[in-house]
Amino acid sequence: MLKRTAAMLAAAAVTITAALTLTAGTATAAPRPDVSVTLASTIALDDCSASLVRYPTSQDTDQALMLTAGHCYEGGEPSAGQVLQNVASSRSGTLLDANGNQLGTVQADKLLYATMTNTDVAVYELTDTFASLASQYGATPLTLSASHPTSGDTIAIPSGYWDQTWSCTLNGFAGTVEEDQWTWHDSLRYGLSGCSVIGGSSGSPVVDTSTGQVVGVNNTINEDGQMCTLNNPCEVASDGTTTETQGQGYGQETYWITTCLNSSNAIDLTVSGCLLPSGS
Repeated sequence: MLKRTAAMLAAAAVTITAALTLTAGTATAAPRPDVSVTLASTIALDDCSASLVRYPTSQDTDQALMLTAGHCYEGGEPSAGQVLQNVASSRSGTLLDANGNQLGTVQADKLLYATMTNTDVAVYELTDTFASLASQYGATPLTLSASHPTSGDTIAIPSGYWDQTWSCTLNGFAGTVEEDQWTWHDSLRYGLSGCSVIGGSSGSPVVDTSTGQVVGVNNTINEDGQMCTLNNPCEVASDGTTTETQGQGYGQETYWITTCLNSSNAIDLTVSGCLLPSGS
């Protein structure tokens, strides 16, 4: 996983330099994007990245939403099988503009949903409405796509924590990914060229550059070439065979969230067709 930890600080300078060099060296090889993806509406947390998002059916008067990874939950990584819903929160983050400049602090008062089971996602409700943030900062939320992403599309991963964006081609989907105690399904598989994401980029939105909509949340990368261990995810075939690729990054799909919205735009795990897990 890509949460920023104290143990990573000593190696940060080397890692960042390598990642920036790789990204710069491969930028010209990526297909020309249809939408310019910037740092606008990204959010820097104290140990992760996040973004200001809306559902396809959100209204300006609704409470604003913050998307990040489930393992970025301030109460600690949810255990396998655990689902958190409607939990009081005081999580705050720094909202950025297109150039990575700080606009101000956004404050959550409720964790609407978080899990690391089948997926790795967290959605917070903020104390401001979308209209209020637009008035204060000119901030426009990113929209969650309601559709399954498409293999071969170009994606961008803007990180509020690092003020940096990675870009690559979506190299299909991994049916089952395992890392330590956690298992995820239908994960986004990043192309190996251009998306060498690093610690602190967890929770960044994965944006389809053809639409500008969010199709996933940045989740993890195999750092050391190990098999299915912490920070070394592996893919599991239908026959149970496991494979790992050092440097292979993954994201988790966010259209799942839209399948669970009720008529009040609330996450309701009893909605027919809801893909989010309801816990054990």
